[in-house]
Amino acid sequence: MSRELIHIIEQMSKERGIPRESIIATLESALLSAVRKKYGLKPDINIKIDGKTGDISITALKKIVVKVENSSEELSQKEAQKIDPSKGVDEIIEIPVAIEDFGRIAAQTAKQVLFQRVREAEKEAIFEEYKDKSGQIVSGVVMRKEKGSYFVALGRAEAVLPIKSTLPSENLKRGETIRSYIEEVKVTPKGPIILLSRAHPNFVAELFKMEIPEIYEGLVVIKNIVREAGDRTKLTVYSKNQMVDPVGACVGMKGTRVQSIVRELKGERIDIIPWTDDPRVLIPKALSPAAIESIGINEEEKSAIVVVNDQQLSLAIGKKGQNVRLAMKLTGWDIEIFSETEYNKMKKGEAEAHFEDREGKKESAEGQDAGQE
Repeated sequence: MSRELIHIIEQMSKERGIPRESIIATLESALLSAVRKKYGLKPDINIKIDGKTGDISITALKKIVVKVENSSEELSQKEAQKIDPSKGVDEIIEIPVAIEDFGRIAAQTAKQVLFQRVREAEKEAIFEEYKDKSGQIVSGVVMRKEKGSYFVALGRAEAVLPIKSTLPSENLKRGETIRSYIEEVKVTPKGPIILLSRAHPNFVAELFKMEIPEIYEGLVVIKNIVREAGDRTKLTVYSKNQMVDPVGACVGMKGTRVQSIVRELKGERIDIIPWTDDPRVLIPKALSPAAIESIGINEEEKSAIVVVNDQQLSLAIGKKGQNVRLAMKLTGWDIEIFSETEYNKMKKGEAEAHFEDREGKKESAEGQDAGQE
């Protein structure tokens, strides 16, 4: 039994990545529960497993007394001396306990523990491994799809990728290897859950960190990033080194660097914008790929009026307002876009209204003068 127990402990530790000490402690606790359940022993019982030999020792804790009144909890001084001469009256002594058929109980309990209660230690080990990996990208294999989520194998851990957190155009297949962003690692009554996402803006930011050495090394910094997964991502970047062009570093020779990220995102469009604290420069660039004609800024209200060529209006606004919406999120400014025709009409209307108002005031003043005469 001892050799078999050690073999099982070592095999489980190796396969599941759980420390031997944790398995032994769990097994000791389970054996104690099994012994108490079968024999109903009243005194305090200790069960120890030798981690090297696998030998199991069972001892009961009893109080040394002059006169025994409760044999299940007390031991006479005379009997105590035979076990440990150093112990005296009123001290606690450990005495060996022989339990009939204990080997069979231990074998049954060991199997139950290793297939049930050891899972708790395994879950703890998984949580400890992944709790500090939130915000990182991991590779995994799609195992199955159920209840609105994909389940992805990450080594010995299983993660959850909600369908709503995937790209709109993708339909993942079993056995497919994918990269995902660890959005959260949390503990639930059923154990730790590793929550993945391919739609999170930071998924793109981490891809840039993996693909662009200058970002990984900290020479180029992503200031802000906004995204509507599957359609478009916008990010602002700046360089800590004047010799390094932040946009050029991200794009790469002939676009090779950014294209590898675009392929991972199934063709999602990416606008890389050089960061500046001047809104008159930043806002027009944030509206890329549209070109603007002029811009007006209201610093107090943090709002801007942008005028574009008539042919550029739909491009500047984007499908269902996506381009201007992302630009506003990226810059933090409220942006209103007009075509040149709209803006000229608006300015003409304002001029006419101003003229009419001025003429009205002039006529009113002349009428007052005539009345006074």
